[in-house]
Amino acid sequence: MTVTRKIRLSTTPTQEALAELQLGDIVYLDGLMYTAREGVYMRALEEKANIPMELPQESAANFHCSPAATINEDGTFTMGAVTATASFRFAKWIGEWFEKSGAKLIVGKGGMSPKTYKEHFVPHGAIYLTTVGYGTGALLGRGVEDVAAVHWNEELGLAQAMWVLKCNNMGPFIVASDLAGNCLFERENAKIAPTLQAAYEGTRPATLKRYGETDDRSDELI
Repeated sequence: MTVTRKIRLSTTPTQEALAELQLGDIVYLDGLMYTAREGVYMRALEEKANIPMELPQESAANFHCSPAATINEDGTFTMGAVTATASFRFAKWIGEWFEKSGAKLIVGKGGMSPKTYKEHFVPHGAIYLTTVGYGTGALLGRGVEDVAAVHWNEELGLAQAMWVLKCNNMGPFIVASDLAGNCLFERENAKIAPTLQAAYEGTRPATLKRYGETDDRSDELI
């Protein structure tokens, strides 16, 4: 019987701590974590703006997220859910972002490709943490003690701004890549694939033919 490991991890982790992580481990984060997605990447990498934080000293954890949050008139913040967004959309910036930010943890939804892990994560000693399913934004929000700062909100808007979150036991997240570039989703898909056809035995074929329906169960459709 496989026992799932639960690990508390700093958002400025040591390489020794990262090396101990295994695919499928459940991780909870402590420390400062910043949100950065296309708006931040474009501003920092394409427009060459100075990043308004000391990275990675203050934080080495980049969260692909648009928090449900507002800035109040008195300058305080109201934070609700913190729902992750799909990370594959940011692959074209990730290598350069590692170089500029020194990030060691990328947190998001759905993982990135094995190719991205091998080409960009491994050389920079970084790993990917994925959120657990959908609808966990409110759960993750409980792990946010405070909003430490919001940067570039006037330039990018609240959804794309760089929110700096003070985390305490924030999670759960799942280790989806390790320092060797192994991929949790690729590993699990390899286990599922041999029995996929058997799982569909006896089911009816596709009825509609107007939208490219297929009976090939190995096809992935968007």
